[in-house]
Amino acid sequence: MVAEMEDAKTQAGIEWDGGGGGADAVLGLTAGGASVSLCYHQAFGPHDDLVLLEAADDLLPDLLRGRVTVRGRPDEEAVLCTPSATYSMKFVGTSNSVFLIPPGEPSAPCLRPDNTNGDANAADVMAAAIKLAPGNIELVRTAPRLDKLRSLLLERPYILDEDLGDGFQHKKGLYTWQDLCKLIQASDGELLDGLNTLTAVEIDGFWRTVDANSVNTILDMILHNSVLYDWPLNAVPENDVLSVMESDGFAHKIVTHCLNRFGTKVEQETRSFWSLDEKRVCLQFARRVLGAGKMKLANFMDKWERSVPSGMRVDIQMLEGEVLCDKLGAETWVHAFSVADLPLMPAERFAALFRERLKWEWKDLQPYIRDLRVPGVSSEGLLIKYTRRTQPSAEAEPIFTAR
Repeated sequence: MVAEMEDAKTQAGIEWDGGGGGADAVLGLTAGGASVSLCYHQAFGPHDDLVLLEAADDLLPDLLRGRVTVRGRPDEEAVLCTPSATYSMKFVGTSNSVFLIPPGEPSAPCLRPDNTNGDANAADVMAAAIKLAPGNIELVRTAPRLDKLRSLLLERPYILDEDLGDGFQHKKGLYTWQDLCKLIQASDGELLDGLNTLTAVEIDGFWRTVDANSVNTILDMILHNSVLYDWPLNAVPENDVLSVMESDGFAHKIVTHCLNRFGTKVEQETRSFWSLDEKRVCLQFARRVLGAGKMKLANFMDKWERSVPSGMRVDIQMLEGEVLCDKLGAETWVHAFSVADLPLMPAERFAALFRERLKWEWKDLQPYIRDLRVPGVSSEGLLIKYTRRTQPSAEAEPIFTAR
């Protein structure tokens, strides 16, 4: 744009000297009743590469320091991302004329609407408009679009003893951090949170989930060695377990990943220990049992209780957001239905829920929507937008159906 202005100035060989300045003339309008005359800059035109962006004050530091990126594929609506937030970008037209005036003194030539040069001796303060803006891009805080992240990571989960080989074909379905930044419409902070939620791990530069069977194998070996070496489940020594597991052929990074997935690291003086979390471990065994399909609740509880490590106790409350119970006659049946497998966008989430059940009691519905986060919209607002609530009496459990 500066080059265009300088080029126009050179061609015309005229300097506007109408007294005042370009944008400075407008910024200087402080006195009551002050005015400024407007002329067309010699380079006035459509300038389609120039678009106004409306940004709140809290966005300015990131914008001015170049800490924002625009993300989205050609077939997607673009979003603007700061290091920690995502904003939808929507063009909003305006009914008023908005002229853009270059900064500084008006050294470039100007033309009046009648295509004549202004009178250099005129007393009016003049400003040169270089573009008429039809509107601006409005930024609205939005939830990160992470559903695509899950599908990408599921293309090629990590499997024990795999051999990636060399060449492009062997890397197909694998994604680096840079790849994900290009493909996922989310800020860096939100993308990292999404990877953590999906229990992904970076392996040889690629972000991946770990195959369920591989996770089960590693967990079984950790528990087996805990019995073999008499390690308390709330104080598994890190160096010892890693040494033993590596001697059995398990990669250090994958073992550490699984320890972090099922436990919490505890530092004690000069040694590190892992305390395995009862709920997370029991939940993993529940998923295994439910892999056989729908079963009677009593049978499930019996098999689940017998499968977990000694000293751990199961509780049906551990399975909120993981299983659904259905009453069929006198029997209660249970089957897997995990919130982790549901869409992250509210519209798709509620659609999936009502495909599973036409009616939901609040105690059953709540675990499947409490993780939804939409900037500026409360959980009650989501319920109003996507559901109908009925309650036969004040004492009755409210029932939710699709709106």
